[in-house]
Amino acid sequence: MKAIVIGAGLGGLLSAAKLSGSGYDVEIFERLPMTGGRFTNIEVKGYQLTTGALHMIPHGPTGPLAQLLGEVGADITIERAEGMAFMRIFEDVGDTIYKDVPFAKFGKVFSIWNRIKLAILMITTRKNPPKDCNFAEWLSRHLNEPLAHQMADSFCGWALSLTAEDVPAEEVFEIFENTYRYGGPGVPIGGCKAVTDALADVVRNNGGVIHTEKEVTEIIAENGKASGVIVNGKEHTADLIISNIGHHYTSDLCRGMETDAEYRKYLDRVKVVKPSAGVKICLAANEPLIGHGGVLFTPSARRVNGINEVTNIDPNLAPQGKHLVMAHQTTKWDRIPYLEDEIDLGLKDLEEIFPGKDYEVLLTQSYYNGWPVNRSSSGSDIGNTTPIEGLYVVGDGAKGKGGIEVEGIALGVKNTMNLILEN
Repeated sequence: MKAIVIGAGLGGLLSAAKLSGSGYDVEIFERLPMTGGRFTNIEVKGYQLTTGALHMIPHGPTGPLAQLLGEVGADITIERAEGMAFMRIFEDVGDTIYKDVPFAKFGKVFSIWNRIKLAILMITTRKNPPKDCNFAEWLSRHLNEPLAHQMADSFCGWALSLTAEDVPAEEVFEIFENTYRYGGPGVPIGGCKAVTDALADVVRNNGGVIHTEKEVTEIIAENGKASGVIVNGKEHTADLIISNIGHHYTSDLCRGMETDAEYRKYLDRVKVVKPSAGVKICLAANEPLIGHGGVLFTPSARRVNGINEVTNIDPNLAPQGKHLVMAHQTTKWDRIPYLEDEIDLGLKDLEEIFPGKDYEVLLTQSYYNGWPVNRSSSGSDIGNTTPIEGLYVVGDGAKGKGGIEVEGIALGVKNTMNLILEN
């Protein structure tokens, strides 16, 4: 059986590694001159920056991505931080203007009544997650605490590059459930590139072929079944096609299905899928700015949602004695025309979050349009299947339910592989 994978990002490489280890003849076509997509490293002044996702795996060494990496035999070490996450609350505390509260003790900043109410709500909602509202609406119904709403935006902005009003409450509670199930974040030693390079090695060791600078311009579908792709004017036949470029771009490549009623319904669903956008600001620091390897949520900030300092776990991601700090902020689509203003607000946030600290801005990176944070925003994914037999979609445009970023990619790949390999 021959499988063709479109795109050598994380979802495509995970799929190719699994299929090539399951007896499939696998060939990957990647339009860029490198593998890894938005999950690899670029070097700037000796610092290992990322092309997209942060050097952090949301559920560390016990989550869906780590499990799938183990299944395919990828040689990766993921180390979990001792403290999963903290939130920085600005108020006068002795000689400072803020305090860092462990995320697990989030409720302790509220009144006693709201602490009790929050605990009861979390327990009851885990059993019956709401299906009729977004997360901001759910909070407004149940909890009159301004900080809770700020923290909801901070968490959703960091984890999903969305505001709380952009995420279905049901999806957020599924994310919370996965956090209980799998645990907190970890850092892959060597960063994002170590993960995707290890997967590429697995594919090649299994006999698979990876082509870079080769763009698929058409997916061939005959009698409702995928039969191959066109690359540089040449046809490549296959029994199975995995697309890692999202439903929107995948449907743009399909020909010959326009008159099919089910396919037209699928296109209608594709049209309503919206990507998520964001900005990442990378800092070079001469001293630890956070001091731990977890996440620092910033609910009081104008734009910055969260920050990590991965060099507390993997010092080799920066020059000796230096630290790499990365801040992320969501960007609403109506603010894209004012992206420079959004970045300026983020930079001002960082000056207030780290007053008097010694750091420089290495790089600001923006993610939108053809290079978004996620091709399908969390809660709006339409699944991994298409109306075309033998054509599946994986990656950040088709994540699994409750999956934060790359964990969602792994859940979507697992679901796809189950559909393929169990048939």
